Amino acid sequence: MLRPISRSLRQVSSSFCHHNVRRLAYSGSHVIPFRPLNHLHQNLRTCSSLLTSLSSFNSNQCRYVTTAAAASTATVAVAVEQLNGRSTAVVDTIDAYSAIELALDSVVKIFTVSSSPNYFLPWQNKSQRESMGSGFVISGKRIVTNAHVVADHTFVLVRKHGSPTKYRAEVKAVGHECDLAILTIESDEFWEGMKFLELGDIPFMQEAVAVVGYPQGGDNISVTKGVVSRVEPTQYVHGATQLLAIQIDAAINPGNSGGPAIMGDKVAGVAFQNLSGAENIGYIIPVPVIKHFVDGVEASGNYSGFCSLGLSCQPTENVQLREYFGMRPELTGVLVSRINPLSDAYNVLKKDDIVLAFDGVPIANDGTVPFRNRERITFDHLVSMKKPNETALVRILRDGEELELTVTLRPLKPLVPIQQFDKAPSYYVFAGLVFVPLSQPYLHEYGEDWYNTSPRRLCERALKELPQKPGQELVILSQVLMDDINVGYERLAELQVKKVNGIEINNLKHMCQLVEDCKEDNVRFDLDDERVIVLNYSRAKTATSHILKRHRIPSAMSNDILTPDTSSQVTSG
Repeated sequence: MLRPISRSLRQVSSSFCHHNVRRLAYSGSHVIPFRPLNHLHQNLRTCSSLLTSLSSFNSNQCRYVTTAAAASTATVAVAVEQLNGRSTAVVDTIDAYSAIELALDSVVKIFTVSSSPNYFLPWQNKSQRESMGSGFVISGKRIVTNAHVVADHTFVLVRKHGSPTKYRAEVKAVGHECDLAILTIESDEFWEGMKFLELGDIPFMQEAVAVVGYPQGGDNISVTKGVVSRVEPTQYVHGATQLLAIQIDAAINPGNSGGPAIMGDKVAGVAFQNLSGAENIGYIIPVPVIKHFVDGVEASGNYSGFCSLGLSCQPTENVQLREYFGMRPELTGVLVSRINPLSDAYNVLKKDDIVLAFDGVPIANDGTVPFRNRERITFDHLVSMKKPNETALVRILRDGEELELTVTLRPLKPLVPIQQFDKAPSYYVFAGLVFVPLSQPYLHEYGEDWYNTSPRRLCERALKELPQKPGQELVILSQVLMDDINVGYERLAELQVKKVNGIEINNLKHMCQLVEDCKEDNVRFDLDDERVIVLNYSRAKTATSHILKRHRIPSAMSNDILTPDTSSQVTSG
């Protein structure tokens, strides 16, 4: 189970004020709503600029690097074996040197100008900000970086090592869920002398990695070293999702985001967040997640997403619970509590089914499956690594009978969006009533402690309710722009809109169509708590034009719900 939190997760980037007079620590407008129960005391944050930190480790934890740039490695390795007292220092020097040589022609510095939407005033953006991050070149003349480095971007520049020139970059694909992005650069001059890095494997515990990037506090490339502490599904702060991640004891600070973690001569992961309040605890995105993202972009041209079964499951560690559902001693699995109505599993599985195995892999009573050498991870990882529309064989126990069923997997969207980067918010203004679809970024506008300061009812719906049909949205009355026509309705703000003229609404666009196509003298809105708003339609249309002009709102509706039939009627001019 996941639970909402308030202050514990923070997104961090290195920003500068408009005139670059001083550096700012940007806390962002997106406080992530979920965190896993087994990490209740952790405080993760993404990083998009960096301070250099170097930690040493034992020679038996090091992997020698063999690259063309380190031709003398073999000779030095012999010396390491002969110098017992100084072996750690020598090996550290070898690894640092090799990582730098490998990265000089492949790791780049990224400069981003971005502007986030204002969800309380959805027709305008917040102030422009500047931030920095890192990235590295992969095959096909592509640059991999973090999604939070280029989120809500308006302009992106890239500079390679040893060059004073910044090149214009285009964002080809972004996966905010997995916090990864791919950039492309058209300039042939940029690619001269650049080399691409190859993706490796998931490192084992205590294997050494070197994180390369461009930290704040300096302008040159930096290497931070450490060893792998654990590999397990972890909450990704930027996308509020749970995917496989690698914890290392190297410091990952603002500016490292998007930089590679190098093991040997290949990439072991992408630096993306750290643990706030702790020293030298960082997280990197492992190669399977990177490959899933890159392969999806190559196959479809766009980010395809990570699959979900659409299940909410409960562990069956209690003996009495297992006996109640007829589980024999040799059976293990998890209990199905809820099923997303939009998932294929909704038509295949049932509440109170016991999921025993996924694609032939037995699921333990705590929901974990075997992983590598005596390690275990939640079976959600197996699900997330499936490609969209791929099938899986699920073995279940239903009413004491074991069944094997086939389920089609695909990415699922929540009823209330968790994040909405790189897109303008939807809105509709009618007679000074501002209607918007409920989203977690909207709730984040209430501040870092949004879980406690935002409207309780809206917050609970955002975190718990499931969609019942495709395209469904929760439409709310965000605020009332005061005018003679809406006097007395100002206290009805922050309530959900249920119906328009007796017709239940599906989403904001549907509500807008119902209002714009109204043929009656009055238009009626039914809200939460049986509250009602009634307006004279012709007077409301006239008042809308005046209100838009008074508040300098360019249009009565956002572009995504604007239609040819309404475009001539909704501008403020």
